[in-house]
Amino acid sequence: MTRAGDDAERSVRSDEEKRRGLITGGDDAVRSDEEVSTAPQPPVTLTPALPDRRNAELLLLCFATMIIAVAMLIVEAGHEQGLRLDLVGYGVAFLVLFSFAHLVIRRSARYADPLLLPVVALLNGLGLVMIHRIDLGVGIDGADARPGASAQMLWTLVGVGVFALVLVALKDHRQLSGSGYVCGLAGLVLLVIPALLPASLSERQGAKIWIRLPGFSIQPAEFSKILLLIFFAAVLVSKRRLFTSAGKHVLGMNLPRPRDLAPLLAAWVISVGVMAFEKDLGTSLLLYASFLVVVYLATRRFSWMVIGMLLFAAGSVAAYFLFSHVRVRVQTWLDPFADPEGVGYQMVQSLFSFATGGIFGTGLGNGQPGYVPAASTDFIIAAFGEELGLVGLAGVLILYTIVIVRGMRTAIAVRDSFGKLLAAGLAATLGIQLFIVVGGVTKLIPLTGLTTPWLSYGGSSLLANYVLLAIVLRVSHAARRPLSTHPVRPTPIGDTGTAVIERV
Repeated sequence: MTRAGDDAERSVRSDEEKRRGLITGGDDAVRSDEEVSTAPQPPVTLTPALPDRRNAELLLLCFATMIIAVAMLIVEAGHEQGLRLDLVGYGVAFLVLFSFAHLVIRRSARYADPLLLPVVALLNGLGLVMIHRIDLGVGIDGADARPGASAQMLWTLVGVGVFALVLVALKDHRQLSGSGYVCGLAGLVLLVIPALLPASLSERQGAKIWIRLPGFSIQPAEFSKILLLIFFAAVLVSKRRLFTSAGKHVLGMNLPRPRDLAPLLAAWVISVGVMAFEKDLGTSLLLYASFLVVVYLATRRFSWMVIGMLLFAAGSVAAYFLFSHVRVRVQTWLDPFADPEGVGYQMVQSLFSFATGGIFGTGLGNGQPGYVPAASTDFIIAAFGEELGLVGLAGVLILYTIVIVRGMRTAIAVRDSFGKLLAAGLAATLGIQLFIVVGGVTKLIPLTGLTTPWLSYGGSSLLANYVLLAIVLRVSHAARRPLSTHPVRPTPIGDTGTAVIERV
């Protein structure tokens, strides 16, 4: 019995030692606290680093350059032009220019969306091809002589330079939130200046939207749309409770209080003022529609949209009866064939261009887009519709859709409220502007005179839209950037703080 008891006691001791070994990690784990704290620990990463996709961006840029070069060769062949060295120089310069933009993104916004720059470069290049094609038709198709592809290439160079400057200088998109009121004031000043200038310095084709300087002219409304959108986003983020405050419940909607309608009324007054004094329907509609979208995204209340649409309808009816230029635009939209040789000539020629293009188009260089007035600016969509047809025009619109959708995805992914409103507002502005342009050219809505982003001829539009692209890429970088890309070592248990919990 004694021997059996000794064996049982040794067995219990052995089991106890095993349990201690399991708790401390075995024989090798019986170490002092200092050894535990100085022992090497495996690196831990909070969030795995995402691929930046910059190589894919560069590959897509090369592919876009190849498409543009082939399109340029087709245009030259259609006009029986030989392969000239200057065309090769244009292609090389285009690739080098956007490779520079790619390097700036790689250095300053490494995790930005890799699709945005190649798609915009392709749109810009297709615009250059079509403007060059219209230049070749000067004196043949009846197009007006004006600086075309060469000037647009120069503006593209300046635009990419401004794009790089904004991307490098703007380290964080949230810096714009603190300058919201300054941006709003600057946007209003830029809108007002053309209305105060004499017609000789500001008016063109009946619209007072220009600032003419020696050697070139500026359309300040292109920059105002971005500045005012920054202001709208900053104000809506800081005053969100004001805009979402409860009001009366009518017809299933929570209507805002009358005193909360001041920002909406201010945007409406600005839009009507632009329409009245500058005779610019396009900018007026774009600013007001963009503000409504941002307000809805910030408040998620359908009542704001209803009130905004009612104000828009009332303003439109009043403008029709008060302003003759609005009345002419509406009457031309309703029946352009009533005066096909006068005010309806531009719309009639645009409709003929789409009819001639049909499904697959006449082919690059084989149409007659020069018969449409302002074919390289306001009506460049009609030129694409004639020579590329419905299929080619749909492809161009799909490129815009990619930019808009990626901008909206950036708004969904970014973490701060200001970035969400800013990215969504900029993407929505592009979509609204595209709808206004295409709707006006195809007679869906009255003509407004807006240019197609990155596609149409015009320095102001190109510069402003490259600034818009830089801001969206900066927000995209913040949205896609990992929370931490550096390995973090765990804190030893012995170095952590302790707390005494008293049992109640």
